[in-house]
Amino acid sequence: MRWFHSAGALARDGWESVVDDSLPGWEHTGLHVARLDPSAPLTLPGAAVERLVVPLAGWVEATVVDPGGEQTVHALAGRHSVFDGPSDVLYVTSGSVLELRGSGRVAVASSPTAEQFPTRLVTSAETPVELRGAGTSSRQVHNFGTPDALDAARFIVCEVITPAGNWSSYPPHKHDEHVDGHESRLEEIYYFEATPTRGAAASIDADAAFGLFSTSSSPAGEIAIDAQVRTGDIALVPFGYHGPAVAAPGYDLYYLNVMAGPDPERAWRITDDPRHTWVRGEWDGQSIDARLPYTTEGTHR
Repeated sequence: MRWFHSAGALARDGWESVVDDSLPGWEHTGLHVARLDPSAPLTLPGAAVERLVVPLAGWVEATVVDPGGEQTVHALAGRHSVFDGPSDVLYVTSGSVLELRGSGRVAVASSPTAEQFPTRLVTSAETPVELRGAGTSSRQVHNFGTPDALDAARFIVCEVITPAGNWSSYPPHKHDEHVDGHESRLEEIYYFEATPTRGAAASIDADAAFGLFSTSSSPAGEIAIDAQVRTGDIALVPFGYHGPAVAAPGYDLYYLNVMAGPDPERAWRITDDPRHTWVRGEWDGQSIDARLPYTTEGTHR
């Protein structure tokens, strides 16, 4: 089974990438990524899925027609890039028709469910920003779609910024078996972007920016990804230990995570790879990377 897909490999129906249950072995999560044109809106039909609209760059206007036929229009304040702090995001109730127009790039996370939670705009100011880890394991997490921040049926959605030279999704961990109070079953999508780090010369080729991402097998299944990752690449993690995600020196790394699974509780519970969990103790006494947090005040291109 192929679990890593380069940018454009999953293009379909006007979208740069589409992840859904048409992919073999994939069941609980979905993702659509596109570049928007103000004159050519993109539409996702009404279906038994909840969705979360995440502007990646630029602005987005979302028109939602809910299952009762009521139409609402939501203007999402975007951002220059994913490296410039959080954006507004929009949760869209299951069964709704969603039309997107705007300028820039957008991602729509999804998970199949007939359960309906109210459509809700989560502004950038409301988004919990977490600085996780320490030292060279410092990273910035935008928790706009986690259980503490958003009422939803099934999915857990967040995004992570890893400054140049740092490691995230580390120590490697898994969430592929149900252990009450300790681990939950969640398949996971990683959508990546990379760019020259803040302060880099404008002459640097942004298309050359990259990071690294790895997975390894667990008792739940065999998987092996050891890849350079660039903007638009997608890794699918149905099971197994995953991480690290490493930002190469000179380049910052971003990923959007979409998680959901068959467990009745919507919870992110993980088990570290026992060979590497000791690394967490190395963070004691270390400071968060002084480059964080990344905000709109930065000079990112």
